[in-house]
Amino acid sequence: QVQLVESGGGLVQAGGSLRLSCAASGLTFSRYAMGWFRQAPGKEREFVAAISWNGGTIYHADSVKGRFIASRDNQKNTVYLQMNSLKAEDTAVYYCAADDPPFHSASYYSAAAYEYDYWGQGTQVTVST
Repeated sequence: QVQLVESGGGLVQAGGSLRLSCAASGLTFSRYAMGWFRQAPGKEREFVAAISWNGGTIYHADSVKGRFIASRDNQKNTVYLQMNSLKAEDTAVYYCAADDPPFHSASYYSAAAYEYDYWGQGTQVTVST
């Protein structure tokens, strides 16, 4: 079965950095666009970043643009989220997700959670001030 396993979360001081990883198995990873979402307590799930199947297109939410960078390694079936200059408002559970695209395009990605077919269990990121 499909599994997405996030790792790399933890407690970090404001201004610090973390790198999240999401290891995928049970699917043809290179076929899927991948996304990162987050959910803070009492808030709805929020889009963070998405990356097309070959990494040719990457899109970041305005709230993280210039601080977070999504990337992927199709040889390792892994997607990453490098998070720099972390702020208290970045505190959330971070989820990776896999999207089987409706068409094969190097530019395809989605910021809509309902487009995604598989989800990881999440990893907690806590930023202290």
